[in-house]
Amino acid sequence: MSINKPLQDDFYKTLLESTKAIPWRIDWESGLFEYIGPQIQELLGWAPETWKSVHEWRDRIHQDDRDKTFSYCLRQSETGVDHEADYRALAADGSYVWIRDVVHVIRENGKTKALVGFMFDISERKKMETMVHQLNHQLEQLSYTDPLTNIANRRRYDETIRAEWSRGIRHESPISLVILDVDHFKSYNDHYGHVMGDECLQRITRALTRVTGRSSDLLARFGGEEFVLMLPGTDLSSAALIAQRCIDEIKKLKIPHIKSTVSSKHVSISAGVASCIPKTDGDPNKLLDSADKMLYQAKQTGRNKISYSEIKEIAV
Repeated sequence: MSINKPLQDDFYKTLLESTKAIPWRIDWESGLFEYIGPQIQELLGWAPETWKSVHEWRDRIHQDDRDKTFSYCLRQSETGVDHEADYRALAADGSYVWIRDVVHVIRENGKTKALVGFMFDISERKKMETMVHQLNHQLEQLSYTDPLTNIANRRRYDETIRAEWSRGIRHESPISLVILDVDHFKSYNDHYGHVMGDECLQRITRALTRVTGRSSDLLARFGGEEFVLMLPGTDLSSAALIAQRCIDEIKKLKIPHIKSTVSSKHVSISAGVASCIPKTDGDPNKLLDSADKMLYQAKQTGRNKISYSEIKEIAV
């Protein structure tokens, strides 16, 4: 049994207009819409008869997506390449809806004759993609953050020092490191307990954060009671002054520590400072080692003080 053409056309029209996908057809030469499904009004609020040409379509694309989407679709259509495009479409109420346009190019004698396609509402998919992106960003941030003090951890320091080392080479500018260590912290934990120990480290972190005012400075916890302050573009004398300010800020806290050998019987810190101008054949770990040696010297000579050194040669 054959189906006559009008009945066949009505069948396909009904089928197309019963789906959520929005069918459309554009005459290439005139740029006019020959057809767009009535579903467009439900999705965007624009009546089908208002979609007269590609100009209405272009004008109803978010301005941040408009030029890129239009030029891409035009280029693909001219060369006869089927394509897809994701963009934000303007709704009649002023809001925007994420659309995926799937386009098939009809060609005759090597020339583009018409475009046919479907518009799909991908708003929910885009929401999920945004959520996944945000979650991934949060997880990445957590991987760079010390969970107790909420400052940078060793991983963040390792990545940042490499970037700052390269910048120092380009600009021939110094970089300084300050290693800070809480004096007799094991004795503090043993006497006051680990809960009080954690609170002590958090208070110390907040105090040290007050000293670091530049966005380029990085305060990181290396674990336990040890912190590292990275100071790009800072010479030795300036870094020593900052280290002393760190010591003074902790003194101001006046956290009791009766097991400390420091005369005040309050929590104190010692600091080791090292500085250099990075070299191409240099190793930033050598600068860290030097700061660590200065810290050891500060602890061996009384604690609650700083020792510092400038490194002239820091090759591998």
